Amino acid sequence: MPYVLTNQPPQNLTVATTGASGAIFLRHFLLALERDRRIETVNFIASDSALRVMAEELNVKGRSNLIARILGTSSPARGRRSAGKIHLQSNDDIGANVASGSYPADAMVVIPCSVGTLARIANGIASHLIERAADVTLKENRPLVLCVRETPLHKIHIRNLYRAADSGATIFPLIPAFYYRPASLDEMAREFAHRVLAHLGLPQPDAFRWKG
Repeated sequence: MPYVLTNQPPQNLTVATTGASGAIFLRHFLLALERDRRIETVNFIASDSALRVMAEELNVKGRSNLIARILGTSSPARGRRSAGKIHLQSNDDIGANVASGSYPADAMVVIPCSVGTLARIANGIASHLIERAADVTLKENRPLVLCVRETPLHKIHIRNLYRAADSGATIFPLIPAFYYRPASLDEMAREFAHRVLAHLGLPQPDAFRWKG
């Protein structure tokens, strides 16, 4: 039986990260999910290319205690494959829970989303768990948010953006805001994470509000 969308905020999220630059945005997105009491479960998938980006941008190397180190905690009690509500899934595990339409995930966010991942999602190529989970999200009519990061865009990129959007994905380019004058990269990344969460029906109490 297909999953039925409701007006309730999502409680079970799939989050994936790929090989595009911008790992700091992923860190603040996961931190916000870990803090938000409305979220019960986060299934997190990192591609091999994402691991290289995180090593270069966050100094987080390898998969050992990956989630805890992304979040900035080193407690061994949190374990290698989970930290609180966030559970690590292998991108090679095509039989993981999020690969099935019967698993009740509410939405999926790919942050950052490389144009290679975008291309595979847009064209239904699901050889790894990230693309399979995205394919399931689309076929079950659940929200799929792609935080694409690339510039400049050539025509193949633009066609793939259109294909993904035409299939039901939300294209949420990884473009931070400047009008509220962020004081640091962390503040900028945190506010972007808040905007993505607000789009999913999860507004954050410390998000910037435009007052005119």
